[in-house]
Amino acid sequence: MRSVRQEKKDFYEVLEVSRTCSFEEIKKSYRAKALQYHPDRNPGDKEAENLFKECAEAYEVLSDSGKRDLYDRFGMAGLKGTDFRHYGSAEDVFSSFGDIFADLFGLGRAREAWQRGADLRYQLEIEFVEAAKGTTRTVELERPALCGKCEGRGSETEDGVEVCETCGGQGQVLRQRGFLTMQTACPACRGAGRIVRKPCPACKGRGQVREKKAVEIRIPAGVDDGSVLRLRGEGMPSPEGGPSGDLLVVMRVREHELFRRDGLDLLMVLPVSFAQAALGDTLAVPTLDGEERLDLPAGTQPHDVLRLPGRGVAAARHTGDLLVQVDVRIPRKLSGEQRELLRRYAETDGAAVKEKKWWNL
Repeated sequence: MRSVRQEKKDFYEVLEVSRTCSFEEIKKSYRAKALQYHPDRNPGDKEAENLFKECAEAYEVLSDSGKRDLYDRFGMAGLKGTDFRHYGSAEDVFSSFGDIFADLFGLGRAREAWQRGADLRYQLEIEFVEAAKGTTRTVELERPALCGKCEGRGSETEDGVEVCETCGGQGQVLRQRGFLTMQTACPACRGAGRIVRKPCPACKGRGQVREKKAVEIRIPAGVDDGSVLRLRGEGMPSPEGGPSGDLLVVMRVREHELFRRDGLDLLMVLPVSFAQAALGDTLAVPTLDGEERLDLPAGTQPHDVLRLPGRGVAAARHTGDLLVQVDVRIPRKLSGEQRELLRRYAETDGAAVKEKKWWNL
C-alpha cells in the first residue's frame, strides 16, 4: 500500500506553477493560497487545513534553491537527510515556518509577521440573578476586520506592497548620536517594514475596515463582579493574516435588593419581631428559585445566622448555601394593652420595669 506522503500531489501542482517558474512566481502563488486556506479563515475545515500544510511544505522546498534542485532530480527521495519537515497541524506550520512567512510578506520579521491580533475588552453589565444562575447575551460590537477587497494586504493589487528600502523590511533603523547607537522606528514606513504604493480604496491602505458583528456571550452560572470571560478569536484581526486575538468580556454585576454574595454563599437579613424570636415561628424566605420554609427556633437571638443548604449559587462542581441573619425588630410604639402585658412579663421574669431613673444623683 502506498503511503499518504507518496500519494500527495507534486509540489509544483500544489502551488499551481510550472517547473521553470521563478522564485517570485512561487512566492506569489504561495501567498495567495496561504491566505485562501489559512485556518483562521476556515475554522474547523480539515480539508482547508490540509491544503494549507501542503502549500507550506511545497513552498519550503521550492523556495530553497538547493532543496528545489534535489526535488527536481530525485523527487521526495532527494529530500531525505535534509532538514525538510512534515507537519501534522497548522500550529506546527506557525511555529517552524518563520522564514517562509517572512519571505511571503516581505517583512523579514517572521514572528511579528504572523503574530496573533490584539485582544479586545468589553464591559458587560448583568443582573445579580443572571450572574448567579447563568444566561446568554447577544451584543453588537463594532470592531476592525480584515478588508475583504484586498484581503488585508492594504494594496489595491497584489504587487502594490513593497519592502521598505530604508529599513530593508525590518521596521527599525539604527541612528548614531555621538558614541550612542539607538534603534528607532523607521521614518519611511513607520515601523511597518513595508510601503503600500497602491492603497486599497476600500480600507485606504490600512488592510482593515470597521464592521458590526453580533456576538453571543454564554455566561456560566456563578460568575461574579469582575469576572472575565474569554471568547477565542473574537478580538482584533492579525495585521498579517495570523490568528485573531480574543474578546475579553469583563462582568459587572448589579447589586441585589435582598442578597449579597460571599463566594458561592448568599447572605440576606431577615427581619422578625421580638415575639417571633422569643416564641419561634415558621417563615417564608425568598431564594433564587422561589420561597422556602424556614424554621425560626424559639429563643433566637439578634444576629443569629440560620442556614438553608444548597440554596446559594450553583457553580460547576459545588453549590453554596443561603445564610439568613436574623434582625430582631423592637417596636417603637406600643398600645396601652401591649405595654401592660410587657410590664407583667417583666415582673414574672424578676426584672420589674422602672418608669423612672434607677440611679441616684
